[in-house]
Amino acid sequence: MAQGKHHTQALLCLARRRADVLFTMLRDGTCYEPQPSAAVT
Repeated sequence: MAQGKHHTQALLCLARRRADVLFTMLRDGTCYEPQPSAAVT
């Protein structure tokens, strides 16, 4: 949205990113390991 895209375009972009991550995990045989976020103080 910050790049001036419409709502649908923004959702498709995010979905593509998720699909790329999923494909890479399947290709490499790895599991998703969430990184702990930094605590906001």
